[in-house]
Amino acid sequence: MWQSGLLLLLSTIVCLPFLDIELANTDPWNELSRMGMGLLHVNFSINGLGNALLQTVAFALQAVAISSLLGFIFTFIYHWPGVRHVMTFLRSIHELFWALILLQIFGLSPLTGVLAIAIPYSATFARVFAEILQETPKHSFRQINGNNSSRFIYSTLALAWPRISTYLRYRLECALRASVVLGFIGLPTLGYQLESFLKLGHYSESVALILVFVTLVLSMKWWTKRYILGPLLLASLIYYPPTLFPGTHWQPQLLMQFLGDILPPPFQHAMPENTGILFTADTWHKLWLWFIPLWETQILSGAAYTLILGQLALALSAGLSLLLFPLICKHTNEHRWLRNGSNFFLVVLRCLPEILLAFIGLIFLGPSLLPGVLAIGLHNGALLAHLIGRYSNEFTLRSDCHLGPSVYFYEVLPRVYPQFLTYTLYRGETILRETAILGILGIPTLGFFIDSAFEEFHFDRAILLILASVIINIFAEMAATGLREHLHVKQHQRAYIAED
Repeated sequence: MWQSGLLLLLSTIVCLPFLDIELANTDPWNELSRMGMGLLHVNFSINGLGNALLQTVAFALQAVAISSLLGFIFTFIYHWPGVRHVMTFLRSIHELFWALILLQIFGLSPLTGVLAIAIPYSATFARVFAEILQETPKHSFRQINGNNSSRFIYSTLALAWPRISTYLRYRLECALRASVVLGFIGLPTLGYQLESFLKLGHYSESVALILVFVTLVLSMKWWTKRYILGPLLLASLIYYPPTLFPGTHWQPQLLMQFLGDILPPPFQHAMPENTGILFTADTWHKLWLWFIPLWETQILSGAAYTLILGQLALALSAGLSLLLFPLICKHTNEHRWLRNGSNFFLVVLRCLPEILLAFIGLIFLGPSLLPGVLAIGLHNGALLAHLIGRYSNEFTLRSDCHLGPSVYFYEVLPRVYPQFLTYTLYRGETILRETAILGILGIPTLGFFIDSAFEEFHFDRAILLILASVIINIFAEMAATGLREHLHVKQHQRAYIAED
């Protein structure tokens, strides 16, 4: 088990020399003082704030409702050949990249926002629901009489429902953050207004929008109750249906045009001349000449920066989680008020989307990898610390344990370390997906070149770069899954030896 931690440390050491820490802003303290003044003079008088808030919630609610239903359906065929791979492919594309693709077909419409979140979330739900149902005991299913559907509903689903409902609430929180992120590309959510005010240096309004969003997330335990969530979803479907804008109609030729534009130029030129499936040797030669410059100037460097940023952010997240979780652990912190305050701080920090934290970091530090590493590290470090702290509070220590640092190093840390590695590997997959989208802020990851390609209407280049991002994410998921399975086997072996 210690080998996994050593591998993480060695990978981080290898990446450290490539970290760009040059500060482009010569006076970050001036910006910090202005933001502090904005915090003291919060201005909630923002035109369209209510509509942006409702749009943010509507996108998230509708996307989770659609994706959870589709994910539950795909759960039962997840083991079929090819289905798992299709689901992996769909969730490997970030919501922001899905939005950039769907913008070319449906424009800046509610349908674009809902589908951009629902497509990858459906694949995520299918995977998680399949894992939950697989881990649910089947004893009661075999003992109940009736058809398979009724036996499943009253046994397996009933036992698995607490975990499913908990995950649904967590995924809704993620969808709210994703809905804010979609505002950075023009969709009318809180993120659209937030980006505009931050660019203009209007920090009084920016702080107000951040406080509104944090309050929205923190109040989820009240407005996500069943008797509220249902009517809320229905109201969102009535007032903000996931359709095109009123008075507009979808034009199928836009889809056909987009499908044609995503083909590499040599294939586009060869299609009118070639009636067969195979193209001439000259076409393939031109394709190679088109691909090589992209590989050398964009794919290689973008993938390298994506991996470096992701690895450093993962290491920072892991380090911060080990440093912060004792603050909310009852075995290392006896003061309940301090545990509650620390837990509140971690929850607030994890509420803020990584792209927002990176945007603020770029204002102070300038365009480099450092704001991205700090943004993703802080967000995921707070999330991991919260999860590990809650896990540490579930077990009981011996009555003769001494208080102080020795409790952390010799009692608590050895017990939470396996779960810490599992959580960290899970977050590692998400972190790598998040690093790519930071490119739209100017950080030189794959997302930077993808966003540039869409702005220049080079859809062929954009799709190729997205595929490069997909390949990286798939390999990262395979590696993380293999490591988790290895840790799971090791834990079972140790438990068996201990019992023997």
